[in-house]
Amino acid sequence: MSKVLIVIPARYASTRLPGKPLLNIAGVAMIKRVANVAAYVAAKLDNCTYVVATDDQRIADFCRAEHLPFVMTAQHCQSGTERCWDAVQKSEPKPAFIVNLQGDNPLCPPWFLERLILDWQQQQKTPIQQAPQASQVFTPFVHLSWQELDQLREQKKVTPFSGTTVQVDREGYALTFSKIILPAMRKEATLRAHLPKSPVRRHIGLYAYTYQALAQYFSLPAGQYEDPEGLEQMRFLEHGIPVKMVEVDYRGRTGMSGVDSPEDIARAEAILARDGEFVLS
Repeated sequence: MSKVLIVIPARYASTRLPGKPLLNIAGVAMIKRVANVAAYVAAKLDNCTYVVATDDQRIADFCRAEHLPFVMTAQHCQSGTERCWDAVQKSEPKPAFIVNLQGDNPLCPPWFLERLILDWQQQQKTPIQQAPQASQVFTPFVHLSWQELDQLREQKKVTPFSGTTVQVDREGYALTFSKIILPAMRKEATLRAHLPKSPVRRHIGLYAYTYQALAQYFSLPAGQYEDPEGLEQMRFLEHGIPVKMVEVDYRGRTGMSGVDSPEDIARAEAILARDGEFVLS
């Protein structure tokens, strides 16, 4: 079985929330929460490991004290994706598949990671004639109910560039991503009357790549839609690299993306108080 590596990029110098990987959420440091999810998934799956990738000695010291595997990465990394790639370069043997689990995503359900890895592993077992378009990038989405779509619209009235939607083809590959809500609906009332769910799919910002795809990403120029949208995954699409969308659900839990502010910490703690901790045993 080919090696899978879950990389957790963790940066101390956040502008909006300095030192956030070491801040406590309901009594547990954020980076510890993320590492616990990665450790649980790695223990369940064959030939899967994880590592925290950081350029800060304080985070490294914490990882050492908590017995979390870590690697020191270059300080010039400009994004979590760059830090992920730097960590991969320091890994031996090189992983065939990499999951980029951001260190500020403490409430990422472990089953999201499992689905991405298991989908890729299943692809490896599929005869090439049955899978002519081999997936190189995997990322999850949630198919929104009409109520969830209404909530997303309300959210965008306050923060218009939060929340990314994706359009998916019949084979489950991404057609395009956008910060606006896609698709447009000319006859929404009719659709609401006939469809059990809205046609909107919300992208979840968790990525997994083959080694080749991640290496290729850094050799490609930014796409014409990548910069205007602020969506790095558009680079893959614009250069013909297939992105496989994997449908997931929160299993009744409240979804939350990254933690970027004190308000986000309070929100994460409220979710944990309401939904409980993940069962990681």
